[in-house]
Amino acid sequence: MTTLTILTSPGRYRPAVFDRLSEDAEVRWTEADGLASALSGADALLMWDFFSSALEDAIGGADSLRWVHAASAGVDSLRFPPLVDLDITVTNAHGVFDQAIAEYMLHMVLMFAKKTEEGLALQRRHDWRTRELEHVAGTRALVVGTGGIGRRIAQLLGAVGVVVTGAASRARPGDEDFTEIHDTADLTAHLANVDWLINAAPLTESTRGMFDAEVFAALPSTARFISIGRGASTRTDDLVQALENGTIAGAGLDVVDPEPLPAGHPLWDATNTVITAHLSGNTEGWMDRLAEQYMENWDRWIAGEPFPKVVDLQAGYVSSQR
Repeated sequence: MTTLTILTSPGRYRPAVFDRLSEDAEVRWTEADGLASALSGADALLMWDFFSSALEDAIGGADSLRWVHAASAGVDSLRFPPLVDLDITVTNAHGVFDQAIAEYMLHMVLMFAKKTEEGLALQRRHDWRTRELEHVAGTRALVVGTGGIGRRIAQLLGAVGVVVTGAASRARPGDEDFTEIHDTADLTAHLANVDWLINAAPLTESTRGMFDAEVFAALPSTARFISIGRGASTRTDDLVQALENGTIAGAGLDVVDPEPLPAGHPLWDATNTVITAHLSGNTEGWMDRLAEQYMENWDRWIAGEPFPKVVDLQAGYVSSQR
């Protein structure tokens, strides 16, 4: 009989749809401290505790593992040897968060342009004051990361008249969602006229620390930086300095480095900065949507059918079908 191990954590939601898994498999629920033993003889692993790094320490117990599913968009916690080198299929929550995160991004752009924070402060003081706001249509955004999330961001921004270019691991001249896609290796050469620099990139060797003092200095002083990719893509000290020095005009951050952000960290009080706790994809019913996606993949796997999308761990993102 097939054996499925599910990594969870105390108090984590268990969708009722997972009850059906026991019809096809022996199901082992475990927390991080029991993962190594729970992997012995397991054919599949569901990383329901999707931010856990426990698998790296427990992988030695995986003697028959064939499939790992991460219930998250990012797979940086799985990119370690020997998992990268093993013949194990890896899938993730590709597509589940695209709309929610793109809506969050559009909200951030509109919030800055329409000076929402300033308006709320005036309201709290009962201060009726007419102000001049900013146009969004006609502004320019550069989205770093042109996968599903980045593309949906481009579509929503384009719908309100933003001119959107992209940046990815290689340049491409024409694209249905981006006016042009640049090579991230040349990122600073394409920032002089950017109003919105958006981080939607996976965390890989090439994106770690990508958003640094050099990048911020290449932007106009009126530009804002919005980050929903991974916090470690940004050099936090450089960002704080850029905000405090007026190198850039503001930042909207759903991901930061470190996470959780310590209470005394200077980023909390950086000028014109909005911080949320890695929640841009967490719209109502999001965990049920993750579970439904997993069950669709499970049914395919049990039937011996290919997955719609699989992760290339060497690259760090979805790139093919298997």
